[in-house]
Amino acid sequence: MSKKVTMQQIADHVGVSKFAVSKALSGKSGVSPDTREKIIHAATQLGYFAQKRNKAPSGRTSASKSQSGSRNTIIVLIPNVRYQTRQSVYWGRIIDGITGSLEEHHLGMMIVTEQITDNFSQLINPEAVLGLVGVGLISNQLLLEVRNLGIPFVLVDHEDPLIPSDALFMNNYECVRRVTNYLLGHGHRSLQFVGNIRFARSFQDRWLGFRSMLEEHNVPLEQDPRLLEFEGLNRSEMTEGLEPVFRDLADRGAMPSAFVCANDSIAICVMTVLMKMGIDVPGQVSVTGFDNIDDAALSQPTLSTVHVNKEALGHRAVETLLWRIENPDSPKEKILLAGDFLLRQSASAAP
Repeated sequence: MSKKVTMQQIADHVGVSKFAVSKALSGKSGVSPDTREKIIHAATQLGYFAQKRNKAPSGRTSASKSQSGSRNTIIVLIPNVRYQTRQSVYWGRIIDGITGSLEEHHLGMMIVTEQITDNFSQLINPEAVLGLVGVGLISNQLLLEVRNLGIPFVLVDHEDPLIPSDALFMNNYECVRRVTNYLLGHGHRSLQFVGNIRFARSFQDRWLGFRSMLEEHNVPLEQDPRLLEFEGLNRSEMTEGLEPVFRDLADRGAMPSAFVCANDSIAICVMTVLMKMGIDVPGQVSVTGFDNIDDAALSQPTLSTVHVNKEALGHRAVETLLWRIENPDSPKEKILLAGDFLLRQSASAAP
């Protein structure tokens, strides 16, 4: 039988104090992000988290027992960053799916919108919590605190490389491959991806899907790096950030025949800039989006996009969490939901 992994061993392995290890592994502040990452990585390698899992609080082995007992609340954690709010046309629909599924199972719900805090456990009563669904970007510091409380959790549209968990995504990679394949099949050979690939894991996967399909068709990847790193918290800021790049492309005669955008809001900004420059969509340039938000069908021209069944993501997250509660020691799962490419007015054959 292997010996217990201690905080002192982790401290010696990383070369920091035991106090720093305690802070990092409890999800508390006072440790730099770089040091925290090294400590978590070392703890994972040494098996620290595996031994803690074996000591999970009793009473979580049966969802039915928990539901009939004191644990009947599901925490929905959606930190208010990147416009992750209940009112969002994207995130709000996911929460609608979670809400509907919880009602079917006669479970209570508490939405927590706090960002990283040192007293997450004081915001809730862990003894009354059956599990947690994390929606969108959540810091690993907060995820550590949730894990240390012994609360089973599932993540939607996010995963942490240092803290394994069940995670649900759209099949971003394959969906964008399908979009790119359509454009290539209709004569496009000059394409650009638009979206900050550091913004979210889903954006990164969509970029990889775009790139892989070009490689598969032996089409040179001539990606403008500025389109992979531009900033903007809203459409106004994104439009301002994209316009000088597009004007430079036009001045150099490098305007592509198609833009594959990481989401619908970016695609709408792209069309706004193109129309401002007098470029016809889709007559001269095709544009595609991702997510199928309400504005996609209302834009002029209407936006070709990938339909994301947001409510289904929320519903499946609850089902996955309840399964995890019943099967705490089963391997973690990454679940990918398929999406449909909706061809509308903004995409057509290459000019």
